[in-house]
Amino acid sequence: MSGIDAGQLKHLVVAPALAALGLDGDVAVNLVTGTALAESRGAYVRQLGGGPALGLWQMEPATHDDCWVNFLCYPAARRFERILQGMLSPDLPRSAQLVSNLRYASAMARIRYYRVSAPLPATSDPVALSHFHKQYYNTAAGAADLTGNIPFFRQAVLV
Repeated sequence: MSGIDAGQLKHLVVAPALAALGLDGDVAVNLVTGTALAESRGAYVRQLGGGPALGLWQMEPATHDDCWVNFLCYPAARRFERILQGMLSPDLPRSAQLVSNLRYASAMARIRYYRVSAPLPATSDPVALSHFHKQYYNTAAGAADLTGNIPFFRQAVLV
């Protein structure tokens, strides 16, 4: 199945969303773009097999809600909360917008990474990005294939 054009996703959705948060930069943009490609092939907005993950970034509602309850509500994160609120459509619950609101979903993926205590990889090396994704977004016990996802992160870097 072909999905969204990776270059358009990177330059027209991810980069502006991360810039709005003030959490952009080449590594962050490539990481978040590569995450969408690795998680959903940039095509699927519901988890295959009936799981709970939503959107191109395949974020589970529980993970999404945890970002709001245990991070965005605190004073140090209020600037992100205000920006994210501005990205929301008023007619859908927040977690439902992971499916239909690409800007918001990409910003939430970046927030997920931002909460990690480890720094982002120093460069946009596809191997380093895939490793970071596996360890901090998918988790060590998750289904992500560290080696198999390298081409998706390479594509994100090159587009």
